[in-house]
Amino acid sequence: MSFQRKVERVFETTIWNFRFFVLLPTIFGLFSAVRFFVIGTLEIWAGLVLEFDLQDPEGGVTNKIVSYVIGGIDYYLIGIVLLIFSFGIYELFISKIDIRFEQDINILLSQSLEELKTKLVQVIVVALIVNLFKKMLGLNVTSAIELIYIAGAILLIALSSFLLQSQYKKVKTGDPQESHRSDIF
Repeated sequence: MSFQRKVERVFETTIWNFRFFVLLPTIFGLFSAVRFFVIGTLEIWAGLVLEFDLQDPEGGVTNKIVSYVIGGIDYYLIGIVLLIFSFGIYELFISKIDIRFEQDINILLSQSLEELKTKLVQVIVVALIVNLFKKMLGLNVTSAIELIYIAGAILLIALSSFLLQSQYKKVKTGDPQESHRSDIF
């Protein structure tokens, strides 16, 4: 083996092993996911321990309870984003998770960076929808223009959901004509 080939081999091995730096975002993504699950649980618990007012079932206490529960769901969704991210980058850069193949669960399976991005965007959009719903709970509509804004926000949510579903179906089926459009995300 020539000197040039040995240097090339050492250099390529070094470059290849740099992929292990992906372990840092994987580990911290998992820790962050656990943290968001705990925060979400505490948020929901705060809503569950509030005293429900039977005299005013649609009053301020009910809105607070719903707000806490929706806030908790929002934190859970952020935790799920971090889980998907951690599993995805680990499998894309380090190694397939062997234990996953013992079970028939494909939730966290990402075959490519494009598929991982699509999954993350979908969960992020759902988290934004939940967050918007939480904000709308506390809104006091006082004019027709505010009602139009709310209707517009709902329309945009429906449109984004439709576009995400159609994008996901195109990526999943591998439509070559549409594959260049998947670079939007």
